[in-house]
Amino acid sequence: MSDDAITTFGTFGDLHVTIDDDFVATAEVRRPPNNFFDLALIESLATAFAQLDDDDRCRAIVLCSEGKHFCAGANFAASDSSTPAGSGRHLYDAAVDLFATRTPVVAAVQGAAIGGGLGLACFADFRVAAPAARFSANFARLGFHHGFGLTVTLPRLVGQQHALDLLYTGRRIDGIAAVAIGLADELTDVGDVRAAAHRRAVDIATSAPLAVRSIRDTMRGG
Repeated sequence: MSDDAITTFGTFGDLHVTIDDDFVATAEVRRPPNNFFDLALIESLATAFAQLDDDDRCRAIVLCSEGKHFCAGANFAASDSSTPAGSGRHLYDAAVDLFATRTPVVAAVQGAAIGGGLGLACFADFRVAAPAARFSANFARLGFHHGFGLTVTLPRLVGQQHALDLLYTGRRIDGIAAVAIGLADELTDVGDVRAAAHRRAVDIATSAPLAVRSIRDTMRGG
């Protein structure tokens, strides 16, 4: 894909979005190196993806991050990580909006996808991972219940027993193990993760978009 074929769609806080001639949008989180999320970032994702849903130039989205890690979890130090004073909004209100996205999403996972970062990766329809990627649902080790939709998304991907293992123990697994249990769909060198995710998105974008959305609604119902 040449630079001439890439158009800037917009910047949404720390999220930069482009669209190319393959009908693929690339949404890049720019909070390196760890790309911690908070309410503001999830709202930026939900807003951008809702706009992409309504744009005929977009049939699939690549979700990726700048820097060493995909998303190392929530920024607990941020004042807006749950409910900013007077806002009336909670992190999971924004997450519900994000899960309403109608366009297929492919996540390019390098480095860590930890805690809520794992939830963000599992929000996507597909995950392309590097061998050294690290996946962990570390909530129990931190002393609280998991969130970000993992009660639904994780068992769908890996089955009930693997989900219980990951949630009870909080252990980390690499990209190789993630592919083996179905948590990731494709394994590739770290330098090729984003390109491989884009290739998969192009494969989706070549199908009839209304048919894909209908199938997605059925398969991900609720």
